[in-house]
Amino acid sequence: MSDRIHGVAVDAGSGLEASIREARGPRAQPDDLLTFKRAVLETLGPDATTVLVDATCGPDLLHNYPEVCARMLAFEADVYHISDADRITVLPRNFIVDDYPAMGVEQLKFFMYYAPDDDPELNARKQDLVADIGGRCRAAGIRYLMEPLVYHPDLAAGTAEYAAQKPDLVRRATDVFADPRFQVDVLKVEIPVDLSFVEGFGTAQMTRAQALEAFRNAAAAANGIDLVYLSAGVSFDWFEASLKLAVEAGVDFSGFMCGRAIWSDGVAIFGAEGEGALRAWLQDTGRMRLHRLIKALEEG
Repeated sequence: MSDRIHGVAVDAGSGLEASIREARGPRAQPDDLLTFKRAVLETLGPDATTVLVDATCGPDLLHNYPEVCARMLAFEADVYHISDADRITVLPRNFIVDDYPAMGVEQLKFFMYYAPDDDPELNARKQDLVADIGGRCRAAGIRYLMEPLVYHPDLAAGTAEYAAQKPDLVRRATDVFADPRFQVDVLKVEIPVDLSFVEGFGTAQMTRAQALEAFRNAAAAANGIDLVYLSAGVSFDWFEASLKLAVEAGVDFSGFMCGRAIWSDGVAIFGAEGEGALRAWLQDTGRMRLHRLIKALEEG
């Protein structure tokens, strides 16, 4: 395992912009999204090892990084934006991988929706794109953080049926992209269980012991590649609990990349009271949440 990663993700794009516009109402400004992200970066960045920004706002935020915080830029047109029903990630048009060093960015994050049981030809196309970006990162000396987001062609996320399949989906996707062909430096992976169906958290479809085993099995598929867990929009308390489960399971992982679980409550505050109130909330509650996640890695 390499150095710990205590990452804050603020790469959300059009979806976050729409939420902020709604929260701001008649007070909305064209640069509200950039203002929000700058506040997150400048307030939480000093306590994070890295902050992930998006391809649209990110280039305008690079000079706002605290000295101790590594720059990370997403290589996607809009986070989770896909081309069509095939769910292939749309690439940015304003820069290429080769531009990263000149921008002072040493880390690239790229996501791909991936269903292990999907059409083999489609998955081959997705794998080729992931491998191509990996090769470009290696040539440019950029650290490659790859995020496979799993789905099932026939089962809806959030259902009991999907929850039963999720550990195996995460394990299999991890196994695929851990292959040296993709030249991935860090795998940014989902929590392999849905706590809504784990004993002690929600409907007990899975025992705590089974959940711990799911963590171990999914992580073992990384075959030594650094792992970080993403929050995937769950509540802060459940993401914290998930990290503690990973530690309890004995998983050797590098840390976390956490976005909405830390800062999403700040959207309403920004909407109602403005930037100053947002920064005060981030300084208090946002930093407290970040430090709790860091502590969870240490204590389980």
